[in-house]
Amino acid sequence: MSGRTHVWRRWLVIVLALAGMASTFSLGRWQLSRADEKRALQALVAERQQQPLLDGASLVGALSATQLEALRHRAISLQGKWLPERTVYLDNRSMDQRAGFYVLTPLHLLGHETVVLVQRGWAPRDFADRLALPEVATPAGTVRISGRIAERASRVYALGEEGRELIRQNLDLDAFRVETGLPLAPVVVWQTGAPSDGLLRQWPEPSSGLVTHQGYAFQWFGLCALIGLLFVWFQVVRPVFRSPGR
Repeated sequence: MSGRTHVWRRWLVIVLALAGMASTFSLGRWQLSRADEKRALQALVAERQQQPLLDGASLVGALSATQLEALRHRAISLQGKWLPERTVYLDNRSMDQRAGFYVLTPLHLLGHETVVLVQRGWAPRDFADRLALPEVATPAGTVRISGRIAERASRVYALGEEGRELIRQNLDLDAFRVETGLPLAPVVVWQTGAPSDGLLRQWPEPSSGLVTHQGYAFQWFGLCALIGLLFVWFQVVRPVFRSPGR
């Protein structure tokens, strides 16, 4: 191997090693920043859960972006009547490591025109028939529920556009407003409390994933260190021991 080729290969290795270390270090920093975001969200949720309980009137009328942001994660009590004919079942949702559906039903607020979409809870799947709907009770008349305000319903990754079937992967609030013609509030309420109506309500915490991001950061930093150690060993230490006269 000529000296020029040897120098060229050495510089190529240096560039690749530095690029690999820079990339993995940046990814580690990014994961730590995501963990910081989750930590800040955790503190925000805890703070807002301590604030006074809201009622349905807080969701009535036009709300600015600032007002909507201030409502997120707040606890709320709603009184109204279910609109069971507009119930939607979100597929591929799990709870307690069991597959099933999240059940969403609009609630017409008592004394107002406004309708609030409520993510009522989780129901198990019938594995013998994937299209079979779970048995969920929807009380008639006026009901009172408790919940927390969310920007949207639970969402999972899906390919293509959502249809208008009873069973769907996801539900877009604006599209559902157009589809149903209902005067929907611009937020969704995730119902909380003990199991009822055939539904469980062990929702994932909004700040979940903190430990996962920290673990990914550790892996990226570890890979960065490994690249550096391998570079030092093969490009510095090993050539010294293999040099003539040793």
